[in-house]
Amino acid sequence: MNVGFLGIQYSFGLQQTAINPIFLYLGAPEDMLPILNIAGPVTGLVVQPIIGAMSDKTWSPRWGRRKPYFLIGALLGSLCLFAFPNSPVLWFAVGLLWILDVGNNMAMEPYRAFVGDKLPEKQLSLGFQMQSLFVGAGILLANGSIILFQNWFGGDTEVVGKIPQWLYYSFYIGGILSITTILWSVLKTPEIPPSEKELAEINHSRNQGLAHRIKEPFSEITEAIKAMPKFMWKLSAVYLFQWYALFVYWQFITPLFRQTLDYTTSEAAAQAAKMNTTYNIVTMLVALALVPLTLRFGSRKVYTLSLLCTAIALFAIPNIEDPNLVLIPMLLFGIGWAAMMGIPYSMVSRVVPQDRRGVYMGILNMMIVIPMGIQTLTFGSIYKYLLSGNAVNAMFFAGGCFSIASILALRLKVNKAKN
Repeated sequence: MNVGFLGIQYSFGLQQTAINPIFLYLGAPEDMLPILNIAGPVTGLVVQPIIGAMSDKTWSPRWGRRKPYFLIGALLGSLCLFAFPNSPVLWFAVGLLWILDVGNNMAMEPYRAFVGDKLPEKQLSLGFQMQSLFVGAGILLANGSIILFQNWFGGDTEVVGKIPQWLYYSFYIGGILSITTILWSVLKTPEIPPSEKELAEINHSRNQGLAHRIKEPFSEITEAIKAMPKFMWKLSAVYLFQWYALFVYWQFITPLFRQTLDYTTSEAAAQAAKMNTTYNIVTMLVALALVPLTLRFGSRKVYTLSLLCTAIALFAIPNIEDPNLVLIPMLLFGIGWAAMMGIPYSMVSRVVPQDRRGVYMGILNMMIVIPMGIQTLTFGSIYKYLLSGNAVNAMFFAGGCFSIASILALRLKVNKAKN
């Protein structure tokens, strides 16, 4: 059921590690990196809740409810991954990122709801932590491939305006994985048919006019936000600081190593890939181990502690000048990432009505991309003027955001939904 997440997260792994170096290769200044990444927040804000609402009102005996959406999204993402390393200029790469993000968001949102649809409540934690394991595996493969191909074929001299040849291969592998792993889940995992009540609502929706059907997803999103559980409002405050900080980390880890380790862009990108590989190995190892911990101590406590671990990691990274020792904080970061990719989704699945899980998973993603959007619009100026254009200060700033998120997570308390 979760195999398709391997390909989706391989693509996201390339976005975390390789996209910003590509922008730097094509001549982008460091303070422009946040705004160049605005595609992710905007497409996530628009695409995921709409696709979630649409999938709630979809049913085909042959294709199911969620599958058509993540299959089309994976195909679109695959095409972009094949094209990305051939970007001739910066604006072309930025445009491809927009299309790639549309595909990835279209694939990922109904996938979250798909897992919630299939599992009884007692298996939700295991299901979403298994998803977290595949998140780690996909990003691990993406970063591992970057390290491997850079070692094998990375002898070419850096030229501004040209993407190194060794970076091509990771994107080609991603293009293949994106569609093949999704196909595996589509062909191997049947969806559970809707109840008679749900099917009646779906058929009623189909019989409405075109204008109504176009407007319906937006109405669904509006109504769902109005009726949103208090838990999700509290989680949105945690996410504001959590995802703002994560975007800072992904954008500025390469510039950080150019500063602290005196690396070239290629060397810094390879070191960033090693960092991301390390934390995703940890994520794979601890993802399922978090399930019994959440059962014993509660999701809130485990999630809070995991966010604090991530803060400590980000405070430590800029103070370490040995390229091997700087991998150690990634042990804590990996624990945090495993929790972030699983625990909130299982908590939300418990507090929202089952027949509206798609739209609420889309709204949950809005809580992710809105902080990212704020970051892309604000952090360029913060970095340039308040943090003196210093990547070390940027990483400390991210650590402070995670510290605040861990405090806010103490307010989270799950109350079961009334369907």
